[in-house]
Amino acid sequence: MPSHKANKHGTACEYHLAEKYRVDLVGEDGKRLDTSWYDGLKNGTPWEFKATAHKHADGNPGNFKVYKRYHGKLRREGGWYAFAVYRRRGTGTQVLKTEAVAASSLPTLRWHGGGDHRGTEQAKISISDVF
Repeated sequence: MPSHKANKHGTACEYHLAEKYRVDLVGEDGKRLDTSWYDGLKNGTPWEFKATAHKHADGNPGNFKVYKRYHGKLRREGGWYAFAVYRRRGTGTQVLKTEAVAASSLPTLRWHGGGDHRGTEQAKISISDVF
């Protein structure tokens, strides 16, 4: 799936998660903040939103990608992740389930390459590890 379509669905999930967990999205007021490692704030606590399709086009289950450098910052700041699993429905996005998890409570992560565009290692978390 082209990245612009993945971004469309991810953005829809982001708005859904922000509303559900009452998180204020950062950067919407036009201020330039270093928000590369989180998507929103709730009572001053950073939150990062992660979304994945329940199945990829090839039939394999989706997974969430977490980046080591950003995860470290989120943990140090007492931050949270909000995860969403979605499916494409017509031209829209249907959120199937969500879960909020403290960054310090994620399962043990296995870091590997592949996050070069972010200058850090990444880990993939399966849907079943979150839900």
